Formats: sequence, structure tokens, C-alpha cells
Amino acid sequence: MATRHPERNFIGAERLLGRVRKTARKAHRAELHEQDNLRVTRLDSAYLAGWLLPDDSIDRFHLLCPDPWPKKKHHKNRFVRNLDFHRGLGRKLRQGGLLLFKTDHEQYYEEGLEELDRLPFLARCDWPEEEFYAETDFERQWVGEGKTVRKACWMRIPAEI
Repeated sequence: MATRHPERNFIGAERLLGRVRKTARKAHRAELHEQDNLRVTRLDSAYLAGWLLPDDSIDRFHLLCPDPWPKKKHHKNRFVRNLDFHRGLGRKLRQGGLLLFKTDHEQYYEEGLEELDRLPFLARCDWPEEEFYAETDFERQWVGEGKTVRKACWMRIPAEI
């Protein structure tokens, strides 16, 4: 996406060091270091969005194939439930900005719809079909296994946070 959109700035957040290194290697091979529009950081996305980015600074927040924490006792860790993420998104996402969510996990998808539809500053909208999305490694694996990748989109609207 950073290669196709040199006019946009991208920040990738990942907690696992191996995935950060892999993404950094791919970016270097794609010579994105010369474009200077991509940063990859080893941080929790909710912390990045909630505390480190300036208010009203995000045009699009891509939540692509997050860990669904499938065990019931781990559901509390799901990103779509994270109150820091909710508050941060309300402050950081610009008016008209988009939150794009993709997952292969049906239960997580349904929970994501329920949680994110509750936020008063978001309104569901159509997925921007013209937008290019490179498949993640997980997405490629899931599609190869015959799983369906579900997607949903919300737009930031004027509302109290």
C-alpha cells in the first residue's frame, strides 16, 4: 500500500518482534526507505492510537486480521473491546476518516460489528472497493483453507466522545 500510495504516510504497529523485522525487510526490498512514507513499530496498536499520535491526525485506520483471541478466557484481549483504542480512535481519527476492519473469524467479526457500532462517533459505511489491499500472510493462509474473510467499514462523524 505504501508503494502504491507514496503521497500517504503509513505506520504499522505490531507487538511481535519477528513480524516487525519481517515487515521491515519487505519494506527495504521494496525500496520504501527511499519513499520515506512507511514506519513499522513494535507497539500495541491501541497504545499507538490512544497515546502517541496527534489528535485529528488519522485519515484511515486499518485493522486487518487482528488476533481473534479465540479462547473464551482470552476474549477480554480482543482489540475491538479495548477502551484505550475506542477513546484514541475518537480523538485521532479525522472527521470523515475511515476505520477498516477485516477478519476470517466469524465470531470476532460479529463482536467487532457490535462493539464498533456502539461508538457514537462512528457510522457504518460501504467498504471502499477501489482501495488496494495487499493480502496478509494470514489472509492468504485462510483463503487457501477455504475460509471467508469478512470486512466492515465505519466513518468518523461529528459526535461527543
